[in-house]
Amino acid sequence: MNGTVTISLEDFKKLEQSSELAQKLKEKTIQASKELEVLLSFLCTRESISHYIDEFNKQSKNSTIVITNGRAKIKFNEET
Repeated sequence: MNGTVTISLEDFKKLEQSSELAQKLKEKTIQASKELEVLLSFLCTRESISHYIDEFNKQSKNSTIVITNGRAKIKFNEET
């Protein structure tokens, strides 16, 4: 399908800015997940939290927590 769209320069600038903001939010989300992995890995060394992890994984629609050799990894479900 081919076509054209005409939008105002103001709307175009807003569209550009929203793309930049979305990219920054994505980067911050990935960084936050890495920090949470560190916390979960620390907690795993203190006590068994596997039951809680299993329950979280059953209820979560967006991510899965995987514990391997005492290290936690958060995987987003859309990742393969």
